Amino acid sequence: MRVSVLACLVLMSLVAACAVSPQHAAPTLKIAPDIAARCAQFRRHEISTDLSVLTPQDRAALRHLVKAAREIDKIYLRQVWQGNPELATKVAALQGPLAPFAQRYYRIMAGPWDRLRHFEPFIGTRPHPAGAGFYPDDMTRDAFNAWITAHPSDRAAFTSLTTVIRRKGNDLVAVPYSTEYAPFLKSAAHELEAAAAATGNASLKRFLTLRAKAFLDDDYYESDLAWMDLDSPLEVVIGPYETYEDGLFGYKASFEAFLCVAQPQESARLAGYTSQLPFLERNLPIPDRYKNLHRGTDSPIRVVDEVFTAGDARAGIQTLAFNLPNDERVREAKGSKKVLLKNMMRAKYDAILVPIAHRVLEGAEANSIAFDSYFHFTLFHELAHGLGPGRITVGGRKTEVRLQLKDLYSAIEEAKADVVGVYNLYALADRGAVPLAVVEHLPWTYLAGLFRSARFGTTEAHGLAVVIETNYLMSRGAIEVARDGRFRPRVEQFPGAIRDLARELLMIEARGSYGDAKQLVATYGTVSPAMQKLLGGMKDIPVDVDPVFKGLQ
Repeated sequence: MRVSVLACLVLMSLVAACAVSPQHAAPTLKIAPDIAARCAQFRRHEISTDLSVLTPQDRAALRHLVKAAREIDKIYLRQVWQGNPELATKVAALQGPLAPFAQRYYRIMAGPWDRLRHFEPFIGTRPHPAGAGFYPDDMTRDAFNAWITAHPSDRAAFTSLTTVIRRKGNDLVAVPYSTEYAPFLKSAAHELEAAAAATGNASLKRFLTLRAKAFLDDDYYESDLAWMDLDSPLEVVIGPYETYEDGLFGYKASFEAFLCVAQPQESARLAGYTSQLPFLERNLPIPDRYKNLHRGTDSPIRVVDEVFTAGDARAGIQTLAFNLPNDERVREAKGSKKVLLKNMMRAKYDAILVPIAHRVLEGAEANSIAFDSYFHFTLFHELAHGLGPGRITVGGRKTEVRLQLKDLYSAIEEAKADVVGVYNLYALADRGAVPLAVVEHLPWTYLAGLFRSARFGTTEAHGLAVVIETNYLMSRGAIEVARDGRFRPRVEQFPGAIRDLARELLMIEARGSYGDAKQLVATYGTVSPAMQKLLGGMKDIPVDVDPVFKGLQ
């Protein structure tokens, strides 16, 4: 649905409530009066993919994979909030002039809370539970920690990526995903097995068969290893991965699905960068004892076009690329795979980054951004996720960075990936391994990208990360505000400030210091007046795209 500016203004002036249809006899749901304007932040954009490169067998497999991905949507809706299924029925029954906008925004946000506005409700008034649907709605950190203190044998199950915490009388229990979401996972597993039977590609068949098994027993290790070996025209990611949704601790993984078609020529062009990973790990600006020199270096790079997404991959802001798996056991054994979503990247560059650059950057400097720099920055952001501390020792106890940094892990890790990615591009350009033109355009492209991500809001990991980056670099003189209020990078100071911030972020992770992470957020995690002024002038530029996958809806 495309909304004209005039229509938005008219609809924003209408009454801020809308009753559900009488036949449902449900109470009136309060709708934010500016719901049409919120919808306008997301531009409907057709995402096209050439499916002619697929064999008939793989096309048949893809049809089953889409059905499996739709089951992932059902699981994710419940992970966002246990009450979502009931509310979804009421939202679908809404009537009145604001109803279509409320229904669309509910779909985009995967729930009644605005991910761009600190999770404020735009439907109803219920506050957002910090633990999403992974914990009881009223669960606090203190209550969770008190239980673990009193029941230390529960620690592993309670902090597992693939359990939810539920109340059983006066007790707390950890329920495996395979039990909590059994109907949907069984259906998804059935479709994965059907896709495995349809495809003629041995590596895809193996991955799908193992992933179907993992859906039923919660052991994803073997299927993650198989995914690392996947060599198929179809790139398939389906399962529980990222922990952004768990705002209480960052322990719990959300289900997501990316169904993509590989671009082998583009992938081959970038494949040489994986041979540089040992150098990049050694070159990190931290003491050697904190470097992960024994982590696996098998790090395939795949450039793909999206065909369909679901779950965490579809909610809110759309992903440009990802680096998986997150399991440190797999990373230590085989490394990780970097997947770049080129058709989504091009859509965002043209529709969002170029207009932002002309608002943010001073004068002709807006013309200094370049798609190839944007593309390389995104790739090296993902490569950086696989570098630096992972498994660490704190107080004599072996643990992981993720567990130590808790709810701040995602923001610190995203900032690290941004900054270490830029640091590495400069390092490889000095070695002649990256085209010089990439780094020549990098400061301006990176700076425009900071404003693009800042619009996601500081409650979102990437949004908070870039606000930290911007404020830190401004404090070091690497970014300055011109007299007209627009920003510009100071090229001479830029690489050194990037190195310093990379060191600070890496050391927070190496020490597993939640206190240092909290202090960094307190110091640099608030949007500055200069940045806020420019962000306020971008309301006519979409915050993101709302993808339409033609032929598969």
